[in-house]
Order: sequence, then structure tokens, then C-alpha cells
Amino acid sequence: MLDLKLVRQNPQAIADQLSKRNFQFDVAAFEALDQARKQADIDSQNLLAERKQASKKIGELVKSGVAIDEAKATVNATLEKIETQLGELTAKAKTAQDELDNLMLGVPNIPHADVPEGASEEDNLEIARWGEPRSFDFEVRDHVDVGENLGGLDFDVAAKLTGSRFSVMRGDIARMHRALIQFMLNTHIGQHGYTEVYVPYMVNKDSLRGTGQLPKFEEDLFKLQGDQEYYLIPTAEVPVTNLLRDTIVDAADLEQGLRFTCHTPCFRSEAGSYGRDTRGMIRQHQFEKVELVQLVKPSESDAALETLTGHAEAILQALELPYRKVLLCGGDIGFSAQKTYDLEVWLPAQNQYREISSCSNFGDFQARRMLARWRNPETGKPEYLHTLNGSALAVGRTLVAILENYQQGDGSVVVPEALRAFMQCDVIKAG
Repeated sequence: MLDLKLVRQNPQAIADQLSKRNFQFDVAAFEALDQARKQADIDSQNLLAERKQASKKIGELVKSGVAIDEAKATVNATLEKIETQLGELTAKAKTAQDELDNLMLGVPNIPHADVPEGASEEDNLEIARWGEPRSFDFEVRDHVDVGENLGGLDFDVAAKLTGSRFSVMRGDIARMHRALIQFMLNTHIGQHGYTEVYVPYMVNKDSLRGTGQLPKFEEDLFKLQGDQEYYLIPTAEVPVTNLLRDTIVDAADLEQGLRFTCHTPCFRSEAGSYGRDTRGMIRQHQFEKVELVQLVKPSESDAALETLTGHAEAILQALELPYRKVLLCGGDIGFSAQKTYDLEVWLPAQNQYREISSCSNFGDFQARRMLARWRNPETGKPEYLHTLNGSALAVGRTLVAILENYQQGDGSVVVPEALRAFMQCDVIKAG
């Protein structure tokens, strides 16, 4: 959520900055609701002053010789009228505040100054490329054909069990999927200084509201039946970032680093993706990710984004998968993010780079919604943390990239060197 004080100072300036996202901030609606709330507060303060004066009047009447019962009777009618008006104003102020909160919960984050102009992913800015796409001397097969030929991927059985956009893995393919998770976690814990956490795969509304999925993107979520109003997590970002909801962190804890890594399944309805990537594992309702989350001082978040993105890149480099790094434009950046890098891995069967990681700095946008703060030792006062997260990596898409980039002419798949200790083999062969 944006800082209301900042918005009140110059709502039109906020609207101008949000226009980079192609988002139209309703300045008139904001000012009307804010004024209604403010006026209700002013009127309430005036009535409280009147009530105080009316209460004093009883004593003044008694001093002038009026009997106390008569004095109370004279003033009570006025007090009752004031109490009724106060109740109405309190309800009016609450309604105005609720409407203002609902308006602001639907307003995205202000893009960082570095974010380029643009309407869609076509306008994203390429920052760098790593690795050279391999040249094949045979017809390249996509991951579906490679995996099915190896007997390790089965989408028909998954459709029978559940429906479309699910997969069943067997044998060495399932083993490689598990090996990737272990490799990613071990790298981030052992080399990048993250603490592994295990979290629930179901969360409540407060958690989803804190990271920005609710209320705007409920249709993208799987909501469970029952009285609890639980949702399946769309990403580990939600429970892991919310570990610090309603928390004030000591500065000493930040010096040691609040870096968390977590492996979870993720569940998404893909409501806006009808007809896109229907073949294979690129876009599924259930998939695995290893997530990175950092919570830092505001002065450190820009540098932390570069570091976190580098940690995701390190996985791709260790697996020797060609990729490119792009800076998302205003029209493509996520709702809660102020700046995002996407890492896109080369998929030879598609002859293009596809997203495998998204690394974002959210500034204080999520922390403000969650009340996640740190105590500044210079002022002694709590201040909002900055939150960051990124996939490092999306496990299924990493498996896709390996199957396609490491495939051989005889249908086998070479195991990347970084995974051989986990796999205990060099090549996956059919049968």
C-alpha cells in the first residue's frame, strides 16, 4: 500500500507516476473520500467540545441556584442529541475510511525511476545475456516429446487424475526434479547465506492481503471450502514474507541478514491464461519453486535486488543453461513491485527465451500492508522494512530447460554436471 501521507501531499503527482504502469489513479475519488473522512473527524471533534461544554453547564446551573435534578434535565436533552450525532459521525467516518482503504488496496506500487516506459513484455529492456544457445545436428524435440520418450513425463494420466495443466513424473525425470530442488536449496544455504524455512501451503486472507494478492487478484487463487477461508499459496513469497507481519525487527537482526529460502508447491488458477502454453509444463496449476526472500533496510534494497538476482543467475550458470536478464517495463511489472528483473532461459524447441525467474524489489509497499518494521537506532522509532523476493528457480521450468538443452540425438538426456552427485548418473536413457 502506498504511503497515504505521500499521496495526500500531491495526488496528481502520484497519478502521473502510476501512469507509467498504464494505471489510472482516480484523484477525484481519492480526494473526495479523504475529505469526507477528514470532515467527519473535524465534526466529531467539534461535537466532543460541545459535549464538554454541555457537561460543564450542569455545574454552572447548580451554582446559580438551580436544583441539580432540574439542571441535569435541562442539559441531558442536549447531551443525548450530541451522542446521537457522534454515533452517526463515527459510522460516517468509518465508512469513508473503509472506502478509502479499499481504494488504496487496489492501487499498485509506484515504479522505480529505473523502470522503462512500455505497454507490454515486448517493451522490456534486455540487460545482459549469458551462455550461447547450443547448435543441434538433429531435429530438436520439445520437453514433452523428450520426457514421454524417456517414460518420465505423463500428461494423459495427470489429466485423468485431475485435469489439464497437471503432470505426472516417473523414474529419472522425477529424480531429476527432486535433485534440482536439493541443489538449489543447498546452493542458497551454503553459498548465499539464506536460512531455509518450511511454511504452510495454505494461508489466510491477511497473509495474501499483506503481499498484495488480495483483494485485487482473488480469481488467480485456489480458495478452499470451509469456514476458515484458507487459500492454497500461489508462491512461497506469501507465507515467507508474512513471517514478519506485525513485527518490529531489531537493527542487529538486519545486520546479520534476514534472508530466507523455501521450497514449496505453488497453486495458480491461471485465470487470465486461457489458451496459452497448454502443452507441457510451462504453465501449470501446480508446480514447484525454490523462493528467495530478503527483508532489508530501505537504504539497502536497491543493492539487495542486484544481489538476489545474482543468486538466481548463479543457479542457471551452474547448470550451464543460456539465459538473458531483462528489466520489466511499466506495463509488465507486477502489482506490488517497484522494480523487477526477469531471467529468461533459452528453450531450443521454442527458439526463444522464456521466463524462469522473476526477482523484485517491493520497497515498503508490502511492509506497509503487513506492518513489518525495524527499529532505527538513530531515532528509536519503528520504520517500514523493504521486502524483496525472487524464484531461484521455478523447478518445473528448469527441468524443461534441461530436457530441451541437454537432449541427445538418440533420445537420451545428459545430466548437468552440477546434478550428477544427486542423480548418481551421467545420462538419462529410455527404458
